[in-house]
Amino acid sequence: MNSSASTLLLQYSITPSVALAAEEFHDIAPPVDYSLIPPWLIFLGVFVSLTVIGLLVWFIARALRRPAPIQSPRDRALTRLEQMRPEIEKLDPYRFSIRVSDILRRYVTEQFNLPVTRQTSVEFLAGLRSSSPFSEDEKSLLEDFLNRCDLIKFARYDATSADSQLLLDEAFRFVEGGQLATV
Repeated sequence: MNSSASTLLLQYSITPSVALAAEEFHDIAPPVDYSLIPPWLIFLGVFVSLTVIGLLVWFIARALRRPAPIQSPRDRALTRLEQMRPEIEKLDPYRFSIRVSDILRRYVTEQFNLPVTRQTSVEFLAGLRSSSPFSEDEKSLLEDFLNRCDLIKFARYDATSADSQLLLDEAFRFVEGGQLATV
């Protein structure tokens, strides 16, 4: 036998044994899930946990964020009048009187529920004579203040910063001495 024929014979004789060995091996099996908890339960647990954490953060943030205390009309007016102090020298007396008058009118409207912002000074003062929540001193102070403002605003009185200071002082005296609103 020649060597090529022996190689061929050897090849055919090995092939059936390899085929038998291949039949003994099986395909690779898929991975086995060893988890005792189903995947949907894991997702549900994560969702619930994140929801609870989010609610806790929201409640804590809400508790820490305290509402700002509500200022009374008197406190708001005093704060605004105090902010006008540096403006005495900066603003001309005409503009200054308008701003201080607006602050005082808003205070009277909010504190005493009187329609000062919708009436002229003359109408308001005439209404005060019939019925008023103010004392006689407060009426005279308010009348003097409104007359000075009207003189500066409408008669174009040549006012100075001293007149502006006097208006501001009268406004402070009225607001500080004003009565509390009765509800």
